[in-house]
Amino acid sequence: MSARRRLGVALLLDPPLAAEVDGLRKALGDPSLEAMAPHITLVPPVNVREDALGGAERVLREAAQSLDRPLQLSLGPVATFAPVSPVVYLAVGGPGARGLDHLHEAVLSGPLARSARFEWVPHVTLCAEATPEVARAAVVAFGCYRGTAHVDRVVLMEESARRWQPLADACLGRPVVVGRGGLEVEITEGRVFGPEAQGLASALAENRALGEWPIAALPPGASRLVLTARREGQVVGMAAAWSAPNPGSFVHAGVLVAPQARGQGIGRMLLTALQARANVRDWATGKAYGHGPAEFYASCGSWVVGLSDQGPP
Repeated sequence: MSARRRLGVALLLDPPLAAEVDGLRKALGDPSLEAMAPHITLVPPVNVREDALGGAERVLREAAQSLDRPLQLSLGPVATFAPVSPVVYLAVGGPGARGLDHLHEAVLSGPLARSARFEWVPHVTLCAEATPEVARAAVVAFGCYRGTAHVDRVVLMEESARRWQPLADACLGRPVVVGRGGLEVEITEGRVFGPEAQGLASALAENRALGEWPIAALPPGASRLVLTARREGQVVGMAAAWSAPNPGSFVHAGVLVAPQARGQGIGRMLLTALQARANVRDWATGKAYGHGPAEFYASCGSWVVGLSDQGPP
């Protein structure tokens, strides 16, 4: 019998807004402060069979692709579900509210389908176990708080050791499709590699003779973007660019292609797409240091140069 994983789906808030919301959570004594980042829940915790993870990731990806663009959401004021529930929260609305409703419906499918106990109300939880006194005080004290959230991805979360961490994600909007009419490759963007891409990286890392660099093990705390290439639903390649959070840090990049898909230009497609996305972040103004075969980066003539044995200067 397949093991089960504890999953959920959320929209995570990015800095600096996330730090503001965490300040409110800390002030209210939220017991889940260390267990979960500030977020809008789309699918509450649900147990999913391990052999259904690929299906859950597919639902996430298709839901993200059903929207044309990121969501612009407004947060505030502070409110409470009391007396039905002791939750204090930030209301969620704004121009992206309709898209948010659509996204919520889209992810409640397949392995992530779940019957709801209450009507879904989009919100950012500030304290899940507030006393009546704290709830009333919070509504008054923080009633003027307002924030704006730019949400560009939907995240599949997993609970492990009482902490929720991203397992997979997908940027909102249409994917890039290369090679239409021939051997089509779909390239999707996110910040973490999902289970399917992780499986490819692990398989390649086991064979050190391939000379691969395991780009799935990205440094913690790094700013990152990741691309996953699929053909007919199967992962055939992956790429990543990342940089440490401190100013002036070098940009690093890596590309992996499944052995059975090599020689078809997928690596070059991924590197071209990676540079295009890095340009949006102003990461491609200088050279990036490439992990993996230096001759591959040299043949592409791109912004990535192969690492020397000593690494970047």
